[in-house]
Amino acid sequence: MQLLILDALNLIRRLYAVQENRHPDPATRLAATGAALNHAAGRLLGQFAPSHVVAVFDGAPVGFRHRLYPDYKAGRTPMPAELAGYLGQLQQGLWRLGIDALLSDTDEADDLIATLARRLSRHAGKTLIVSTDKGFCQLLDPHIRIWDHFNQRWLDAAHVRQHHGLDPEQLVDYWALTGQSGSQIRGVPGIGPKRAKTLLQQFGNLDTLLVTPPVAKEEKIVHLHKNEALLARQLVKLVDDIELGFNLKDLRYRPSTKEP
Repeated sequence: MQLLILDALNLIRRLYAVQENRHPDPATRLAATGAALNHAAGRLLGQFAPSHVVAVFDGAPVGFRHRLYPDYKAGRTPMPAELAGYLGQLQQGLWRLGIDALLSDTDEADDLIATLARRLSRHAGKTLIVSTDKGFCQLLDPHIRIWDHFNQRWLDAAHVRQHHGLDPEQLVDYWALTGQSGSQIRGVPGIGPKRAKTLLQQFGNLDTLLVTPPVAKEEKIVHLHKNEALLARQLVKLVDDIELGFNLKDLRYRPSTKEP
């Protein structure tokens, strides 16, 4: 079994941005976005030949992270209203290709994707996530891969080690220390990428760092801001145990059953 998961809004918003620069007329650029999405999805289906496929959309603008941390994703540019109003047509286009849409009123798309991938991985099934979001790299294991469609490259363990000098399983603690600017998560004041990498290379993980009596200045800073680090870790760690309410077999790729 190989499940292909499209991080739908990640894909759509980037395709729309290209068409936005090409077409001043809203109707034209929306139609062009739909055509580009269908072309990209068809290419991915042909390239990876999945047995199962789903496009996961973000249907929960306010979830548990917003309640824990009101500044979560504050200031992020909202989706253009015309594109938001066209998502239904885009979902229908994917459906005609044999790709069902998944979204939740309570859970973020990233957590739905993590739940699907981890559930399949526990049964030795393979998952391929199509996204440019490096936050999914925390999920990497022998059964979960991430494909950056726009740069035509794998976001794999080698990519993580090259860019961060860490293993994928250390990424959540890395972001707990550095924060994630794109989501307005602050992390530990004064601990940037270089210091975070050094600390994790020395201690292995945040828990070990926090139970070890601090000696160096950076260690003392992390201990002083322990609560900020633990909150940031809770925010950046993907939830992978959501009750989905359906069986993975329901995602089997059957293009012939989808009629216009």
